[in-house]
Amino acid sequence: MSDILIARRELAFQLYEMQNVESLCDRERFAEHSRETFDSVIDIAEQIARDKLVEHNRLADEQEPQFDGERVSMRDEVKVAFDTIAEAGFLAGRDDYDDGGMQLPETVMSACMSLFTAANPSTSGYPFLTMAAARLIRNFASENLRQQFFPHMLTGRFTGTMALTEPHAGSSLADIRTKAVPAEDGSYRIKGNKVYISAGDHELSDNIVHLVLAKIEGAPAGVKGISLFLVPKFLLDENGNPATRNDVALAGLFHKLGYRGTTSTALNFGEKGECVGYLIGEPHYGLKYMFQMMNEARLGVGMGAAAIGYRGYQHSLEYARERPQGRLVTNPSPESEPVPIIEHADVKRMLLAQKAYTEGALALCFYGARLIDDSDTGEGKVKEEAHLLLDLLTPILKAWPSEYGPKANDLAIQVFGGAGYTREYPVEQCWRDNRLNPIHEGTNGIQSLDLLGRKLWQHNGQGLQLLHKEISSTMAGAHSDFAEWVKKLGDVMGSIVKVTMGIGGKIQKAPEQSLANSHAYLNLLGHTVIAWQWLKQANIARAMMDGDISEEETAFYQGKIQAAQYFFVWELPLVDRDIQVLMSFDQTCLDMENSWF
Repeated sequence: MSDILIARRELAFQLYEMQNVESLCDRERFAEHSRETFDSVIDIAEQIARDKLVEHNRLADEQEPQFDGERVSMRDEVKVAFDTIAEAGFLAGRDDYDDGGMQLPETVMSACMSLFTAANPSTSGYPFLTMAAARLIRNFASENLRQQFFPHMLTGRFTGTMALTEPHAGSSLADIRTKAVPAEDGSYRIKGNKVYISAGDHELSDNIVHLVLAKIEGAPAGVKGISLFLVPKFLLDENGNPATRNDVALAGLFHKLGYRGTTSTALNFGEKGECVGYLIGEPHYGLKYMFQMMNEARLGVGMGAAAIGYRGYQHSLEYARERPQGRLVTNPSPESEPVPIIEHADVKRMLLAQKAYTEGALALCFYGARLIDDSDTGEGKVKEEAHLLLDLLTPILKAWPSEYGPKANDLAIQVFGGAGYTREYPVEQCWRDNRLNPIHEGTNGIQSLDLLGRKLWQHNGQGLQLLHKEISSTMAGAHSDFAEWVKKLGDVMGSIVKVTMGIGGKIQKAPEQSLANSHAYLNLLGHTVIAWQWLKQANIARAMMDGDISEEETAFYQGKIQAAQYFFVWELPLVDRDIQVLMSFDQTCLDMENSWF
């Protein structure tokens, strides 16, 4: 089958028609760019994805990294791909010209990363983590640490990780036990164990920079006592080169359902009592600093889930067009030729669902990327509102694509029929890779608690008010053809206001009851935001179809409108259950007893 990534026509639509990325060139930071430079960078990313990433996606899945007790080995193509991405400048794509970067907008870098992830989720994990770790060091570390580590991470000489999870605590970071003891030279000695650390050991780079959460002796209990430390695999000599091996030991590799080419490690810090770590920022503020990387990773997980879902959709679409089987009910004669399965209504349903999920998720993720650009480089009201919306929507940006991307991949397997769950075809790996994303960077249940228990009420609820205003503006400007959709979306928005007010009046007195159905709220608001994104896409498509366009373009835009119709007819009505559960403060799940299972 052909190597299908993210269609360039789809990327162009999301970047230039939905997000108007060209307008960013009016800002000082991006003044030297243009649509031509953006497209050139995406051209390079696509070429790397096709030449260096796609080729070993299946191979790295079948021959995952191995640990012989001394070193980790993996397929040579992984390093070739990582080095190519680094040499092309993508590790520094977002960074300043003065630092050797390209000063690209987040939206454009997201397009590039979507191509890398669609081509090979496992290998793209190494540069992704390195970029995020480098930016944390740039923003919060001391000048000395920045000079020692940041430039080398932008070139790929050093790579990065985030080391948060511990065996006993899982996602409950308040309960971590890793300790940090001050040393006379101003550094610390780190002791503890971390698990599921992606890219935690390999030989792709000269050094690995671990960003480790730990508690200094005597720190306050809970998250208020967490500090952040830079812990290199190799300590640097006086010339800044990796020299002595630090006391960081690889205890073993985890063998996962998907993302098999990314090492997932158990790391022991300080087995010999000699693990050197350097404090980043102020003591006890580590989680605040780490949230930058965590939130960045959450947005990356969402985009990755959308990209993998989209690739599976494209594979199933290609298969449905080429696979003859069965006959239409209007011509059942066995003497007639079988028709391609795409002609069957139920196959169209499964393909439309995939299109609605994945292109809706892409629209959401590029919207999130544009919010980052506006939050970073906008001015005044634009900057302020982007920050409010991004803060509110981050749980949805992570959770909705990672919930519905795998659902799309599940449907892709179904379209393939019996062939879908065989390894001879690519869609089963897409599903396996994507199934990790609902767990990556905080489970979707944690995202729902973050949304309903915290994000919704921050800034006196201004984020939701602003979101309501933005959606209402799109509804007011919608084409008359979509009046029925607008009414349904308006009704749901009205219900969200009622639900939110009801929970707001009860959450302080009865937090357990108020938060018990947080997943329903996440689904309600997530589906509403995706419906909004589809209304926006349909509005653009309808306006373009009024012009003089080619048959190919007409088909593209008509497909957008039909997918929007699918979402409004088949998907948005499903939130009525969530509204009912939330309005009644249903306690079915809360009241279930352990012994009743």
